[in-house]
Amino acid sequence: MTSPLAPRLLRAGLVLVDPDSGTPLQTIALQYNPDTLTRSFQIKGTGADGGDRSEALRLKGPAVETLKLEAELDATDRLAEADAQTVRLGLQPELATLEMLVHPRSQRLTANASMAGQGELEIVPMRSPLTLFVWGTSRIVPVRVTELSITEEAFDIHLNPTRAKVSLGLRVLTVDDLGAGTRGGGLFMSYLAKKEQLAAAAVRGSFATLGIVGLP
Repeated sequence: MTSPLAPRLLRAGLVLVDPDSGTPLQTIALQYNPDTLTRSFQIKGTGADGGDRSEALRLKGPAVETLKLEAELDATDRLAEADAQTVRLGLQPELATLEMLVHPRSQRLTANASMAGQGELEIVPMRSPLTLFVWGTSRIVPVRVTELSITEEAFDIHLNPTRAKVSLGLRVLTVDDLGAGTRGGGLFMSYLAKKEQLAAAAVRGSFATLGIVGLP
């Protein structure tokens, strides 16, 4: 039994929201928190995108942040408890939920095929819900799934997966992608503001720490 004095473990996950209203549509909580979270930044205004020397100290917009993580799924406990759905389907519902982050809905594909068959010259690309990556209260940020890899590691007698690893690649969507006046753009600005607050709380160094008494 979990002690009532033990802190409640927060779980990382994804939330799908309506891109216009911001109404939550679905929450996907990871069964186990990943051991690592890799974050990379491509800075706008450097390298090939740097421009001329007069712009050397200017940032042209928010950096492009990418996230990579691995999550584990295991149905062992639920199988031991004889959970009816898990006995029948294993981890297939959970894996399918993640896969639907990168697939359009079948009804939309059927509708587009019908429109194309009727001679429509332009088919508007299918719009998906806005995906938010949630890693604690200070990291709630709009993302786009750029990579999804699933490794199924164990199966039941019906070949339903019962243990799996999921690798996720995400790109943070900024106001440059979503627009400053949108719900997603507002969420990114809130994410950036929290970073500024955390940076302001950092312990400040001194010249002595660097072994110098001042600048030349």
